[in-house]
Amino acid sequence: MSVEMSTYLPLSVVMFLQYAIWGAWCPVLAARLLGPLKMTGKQTGWIYATLPLACMFAPLVAGQMADKYFNAEWILAVMHLVGAVLLFVASRTEKFGSLFLVMLLYSICYAATLPLANAVLFAHVKDIPTQGLVFIWAPIAWALVGYCLTGWRMLRKGEGDGSDCLTFGALLSVVMVAACFLLPATAPTAAAGQAAATAQGEATPLVKALSHLGQFDFLLFFVTSMFVSGMMQFYFLGSAQFMMNLGISGKAVPASMASAQVAQTIATYFLLGLCLSKVGFHWTLTIGAASWLLMYVAYVLGKPKALVLAVQPLHGLAYVLFIIVGQIFAGAVGADAPSSMQALIFAATVGVGMFLGTQLAGIAMDKFSSAGQFLWRKIWLIPLGVMLVSTLVMAFVFKGTVPEAKQAAPAPAAATTPAR
Repeated sequence: MSVEMSTYLPLSVVMFLQYAIWGAWCPVLAARLLGPLKMTGKQTGWIYATLPLACMFAPLVAGQMADKYFNAEWILAVMHLVGAVLLFVASRTEKFGSLFLVMLLYSICYAATLPLANAVLFAHVKDIPTQGLVFIWAPIAWALVGYCLTGWRMLRKGEGDGSDCLTFGALLSVVMVAACFLLPATAPTAAAGQAAATAQGEATPLVKALSHLGQFDFLLFFVTSMFVSGMMQFYFLGSAQFMMNLGISGKAVPASMASAQVAQTIATYFLLGLCLSKVGFHWTLTIGAASWLLMYVAYVLGKPKALVLAVQPLHGLAYVLFIIVGQIFAGAVGADAPSSMQALIFAATVGVGMFLGTQLAGIAMDKFSSAGQFLWRKIWLIPLGVMLVSTLVMAFVFKGTVPEAKQAAPAPAAATTPAR
């Protein structure tokens, strides 16, 4: 390890908590919305759309503030403190309109912290292997909070109303505020160099990143990534309720879904480098897309329920081999503007792609329901169809080539949005 333990530990704790907070509510909140609160699929989609909406602009604003005005760790602490209050409020809010507003405000705060957690890491750790040892705490966190929530629900009498996932996230946010004060100071960086380059007529990093969309292979990957990331929202909006409709206890659902993060942790550690070195970007990304395709095939079959439980790890495998590897591919293509390229991919996938996915999933869940019951097979056929086309595109049209001039440039860290 190239950094002192006194630096590694607080960075790892912050990375752990950053994604533990997200993992506490995201996989299971839909069950509360669709169940006890009796919201429609479209309303549930809008609640889940708050984070993608926020991701379209909040990270850019937070990045500018950290670059020019305030230490990154201070922005992290303030945003998570406000976020803790908003999650507590959300846990006690039952009307759609009020909950949408609270979750939108919360998502703005949380989305602002996503790039800053990485920025602090990149500022103090330069080598990729050590960065990976910090990033790996993200899927571990997502899995552990799922098991903790299941354990809590097992100890409690009755099913509850599902609000405990929001309360859990709020408590973790309070712990995160304290952890931020343990981080090494990360002062604003000077923007004079970029200003001078702009004055001399040199393209800004964002313009450089956008220019790579003129390459057909990268444009194909970029568009396919938006579709693929959008289909993840079907998984998040529908899986918990789907499992309970199959007869799986609501108490067991968080732990069942957390097996995806166990798989993600293992895949990050053992498969990421191996796949890239042995089969390259083309087939690694194809395998990632195909993993989601297989998961949705099992969802369409819908039985036995043991099969649905057994395919949960495919989500974690797919996330590593498509989303994370996709970010590495984008970084290799856009090595002349690495930060802006990552921001571009982040806005396209977590922002635009996941927002459109929430809307489509919500509409599908409303359309394919009868007498208060979801027609799950028809719902799951939509992401299955999209993933089938995406997998075929990645296998037979996408080439995964990096322009020769860029190949010598180092790839970015293994993940800039490491947990799903």
